[in-house]
Amino acid sequence: MEYWNEEQTLLAKTVSDFATKELGPMAEVLDDTESFNLNAFKAMAPLGLLGVLAAEEYGGAALGCTEATLVMEKLSEQCASTTLSYLAHTILCVNNITENASDEQKRKYLPDLIAGKTIGGMGMTEPGAGSDMLGMQTKAVRKGTKFVLNGTKTYITNGPIGDVFVVYARTGNEKKEISTFIIEKDFPGFKTGKKLKKMGMRASPTGELVFDNCEVPEQNLVGKLNDSVSHMMRNLNIERITISGISLGLASATLKYAKQYVQERRQFDKPLSEFQATQQKIAEMATDLEAGRALTYSAAKAYDRGDRDMSLGAKAKLFTAQMATRAGLDGIQLLGGYGYTREYPVERYMRDAKLMEIGAGTNEIMRLIIARQELEL
Repeated sequence: MEYWNEEQTLLAKTVSDFATKELGPMAEVLDDTESFNLNAFKAMAPLGLLGVLAAEEYGGAALGCTEATLVMEKLSEQCASTTLSYLAHTILCVNNITENASDEQKRKYLPDLIAGKTIGGMGMTEPGAGSDMLGMQTKAVRKGTKFVLNGTKTYITNGPIGDVFVVYARTGNEKKEISTFIIEKDFPGFKTGKKLKKMGMRASPTGELVFDNCEVPEQNLVGKLNDSVSHMMRNLNIERITISGISLGLASATLKYAKQYVQERRQFDKPLSEFQATQQKIAEMATDLEAGRALTYSAAKAYDRGDRDMSLGAKAKLFTAQMATRAGLDGIQLLGGYGYTREYPVERYMRDAKLMEIGAGTNEIMRLIIARQELEL
């Protein structure tokens, strides 16, 4: 089934070739050392990938959600970790600024972000506020021509390596009185906390952002004061669609490796691929992947048409996240003892896939969004 037009297919081929050359050979060693592929990240800039959704006047490619999603899929077939950092940069930071910032802010920050001179991220989650994003406690108080921020963000992708962060903070007493700020790493009172050691996505640095009387110029307020809930919801929607591309890439890589293995591996004098139990798993993996692609690119194309139904992204993310984790587990099972070792990549695929059920909204939150839409609650 064709999900992409001719230009999108060409983009997919270009990104796939890039990922095979630049990401694949380093994926295992970077997972082992928990290191970031900075060279590959910077090499994405000439291809226009770091500003895939941004306007051309700032150096962006001015493409849509469909193209951004297929980029995620093709990159993550080789290294989901690097792709996760790419998503945090392009969707959570660059696209957020593109959608919500002033022209002056765009001119100041977008060119360097899109050129790969600076690395971006976004700060929303806190130690005591994950799924309940409106329960955040980081506060910003205006003092003269500055805002002073106090609080901590955690589980921040690109936290240890980022230069520019889009950060949400409470600026009033009401639950929805939240504002958006652009934070530079050298702002007084800002520092990054400990780098977190993780089960998967180990080549994507994750850490804390700490604000201790952090001074932020008032011109770094994005949009209107106390009016950022809409910013968060818009960006969460496209994040959930595009992150589904990472799940697709992981499931695709797992299926490809598993098929190759069962055709080559022999037991009882015949290839594993001739056993019915093996065929059943391969059939389920392939069917799930096809269904995931149909759902994800349907949501992406709807977004590009202007349909901002939050449940579309939630459905795509829920299904593909579960599918990718299941594919990883089945891949390990098909490889048997070999699958459980780190000599083979399927265990990494499974570890990486599990984050898809947590990040950008847990499976449980996705179900709530979908149910509320279906039941008109």
